[in-house]
Amino acid sequence: MPQSRYEKIISARWIITVETDGEVLENHAVAIRGGKIAAILPAADAAALEADERLELPDHVLMPGLINLHGHSAMTLLRGLADDKALMDWLTNYIWPAEGKHVRDDFVFDGALLAMGEMIRGGTTTINDMYFYNAAMARAGLASGMRTFVGCSILEFPTNYAANADDYLAKGMAERSQFLGEDLVTFTLAPHAPYTVSDDTFRKVVTLAEQEDMLIHCHIHETAEEVSNSVKEHGQRPLARLQQLGLLSPRLVAAHMVHLNDAEIELVAKYGVSSAHNPASNMKLASGIAPIGKMLDAGIAVGIGTDGAASNNKLDMLAETRLAALLAKVGTLDPTTVPAATAIRMATLNGARALGIDGKTGSVKAGKDADLIAIDLSELETAPAFDPISHVVYAAGREQVSHVWVKGRALLAGRKLQTLDEGNLKARADDWRNRILAK
Repeated sequence: MPQSRYEKIISARWIITVETDGEVLENHAVAIRGGKIAAILPAADAAALEADERLELPDHVLMPGLINLHGHSAMTLLRGLADDKALMDWLTNYIWPAEGKHVRDDFVFDGALLAMGEMIRGGTTTINDMYFYNAAMARAGLASGMRTFVGCSILEFPTNYAANADDYLAKGMAERSQFLGEDLVTFTLAPHAPYTVSDDTFRKVVTLAEQEDMLIHCHIHETAEEVSNSVKEHGQRPLARLQQLGLLSPRLVAAHMVHLNDAEIELVAKYGVSSAHNPASNMKLASGIAPIGKMLDAGIAVGIGTDGAASNNKLDMLAETRLAALLAKVGTLDPTTVPAATAIRMATLNGARALGIDGKTGSVKAGKDADLIAIDLSELETAPAFDPISHVVYAAGREQVSHVWVKGRALLAGRKLQTLDEGNLKARADDWRNRILAK
């Protein structure tokens, strides 16, 4: 062990590494230098090392930051605007009209900042987003310090942002050019869904993704209606159509994937497609229960997402992780499906794998970026603590997240936001509420 000085040494009662399912290091420390995990060692040995900053967390779990694999951050400003509706009714009669009136650059920036404040306070360090006014989302990511994947939405019909599919593509790529070289901001191509994007546009997306080495983020097989309508319109289910168009590949992060048959699970695994499971949104919109147990068994990188706050209605990755485990069990009537350690891997390393950043983040390992969170298990609600992995999934709440770091930089310390002003976020949210309610 080199004796040079470290920037931070964080000692914790437990470290959940996620490198191996079920691995917990007790009374260990993480030493950070240059924003990376330089060493993991027993806390007693760490006491002899020199550091600019030391943090003792005697009742805490230290673990990788949570990766929200599917979200629409700006839609946090539409939280609770329309509830208890079917998906297409919700979209066409409530959400899309509201977006038509209000969505522009400042809406996206303010909404994204609000979402990021909420996500950071819940232990999320990475967001894979999909929306409009992509530069605003990127600026919010830089302001918050979160690792931000900016999905450039592509549709055939006009919105405030663009007139047609080619316009969405052109604007998205132009905005991407402004942020090339930003380590924490990555742009992706986000064709909305098979029912809103044409064959010709999908082909353009595939070509552009290959040329520019970009990920693709798309809603797929979210509802039974989507699947049946595809059979009527195209004579085949959406995944079969997308296979013919060349969309299926390791570049693709497919959101929802609720209605899959066994052959489709094999197809997704064969092509290396990843999936973002959104249990709360799927439950709230009555979309169904995704077969994540079978998908995981097939070797698919299934991560976890919150979807947007307009259909959830919160961006709580710890709650989603608990729901993912529980829903998988009740959906199969098998209590051994998706055990706690697997659920944590889904919320961390699987998400990193889906985004192609598992070499940087997703687990606590020397050489990776210090994207870390601390969860305080000293509260009454998490006593006694026999198994920290079980407690993180089944007992702890986001209010117990005490600290969050991305590349070693503190985004949350002692439950206080470090990069964002909570009062300002609330004031902006109130202002948008008044604007949206104004007739």
